[in-house]
Amino acid sequence: MSERKLTGLDRLLLQADRALRTLSPGAPCHARPSPGKSEAETELSDAERRHAAGLMRVNHSGEVCAQALYQGQALTAKLPEVRGEMEQAADEEIDHLAWCEQRLRELDSRPSLLNPLWYGLSFGLGAAAGKVSDRISLGFVAATEEQVCKHLESHLQHLPAEDRRSRAVVEQMLVDEEEHGHAALAAGGARFPAPLKGVMTLVSKVMTSASYKI
Repeated sequence: MSERKLTGLDRLLLQADRALRTLSPGAPCHARPSPGKSEAETELSDAERRHAAGLMRVNHSGEVCAQALYQGQALTAKLPEVRGEMEQAADEEIDHLAWCEQRLRELDSRPSLLNPLWYGLSFGLGAAAGKVSDRISLGFVAATEEQVCKHLESHLQHLPAEDRRSRAVVEQMLVDEEEHGHAALAAGGARFPAPLKGVMTLVSKVMTSASYKI
């Protein structure tokens, strides 16, 4: 029996289900165990714990944005193979989402209250990019992953040295995000010019600053 072809309504319902799973605490299920599980929990001062939680909250919000971005692009992608690549990338990013949420709980903290806003904005951007062309959509992924990698590298510099669990999570996320960026370019993604990347950097700074606090 052949598989049923999904209609536009089917895809919208799937997107709504994905959004609820992304934004609901405890819903994301990881395929890979958290890299932090192999590290012993260490004693952190209250200030160090709050700072680590703030950085991991930013990382969690970044993964919420990634889910929304990929889902928006998958909804409007022109070619089935590009749609499949976006959906696969979103599945791989679920690990990161679950790892960050788990680490936030261990730090006695919570995800950002602004995540529904970030999800909606990122979904809209992803859908718009996919609507323009698959080449632009893939290029947007590559440029976004470049921004994410810069944030992760910065977090490795600012996380408390004793917080080996958080650092292990961020280190593995950095490896994965670099692979996703390279894959998007290899699939035909456009290389965005520096001025456009600069605008993306400014926008990401607003998101990270707000998510760190709220």
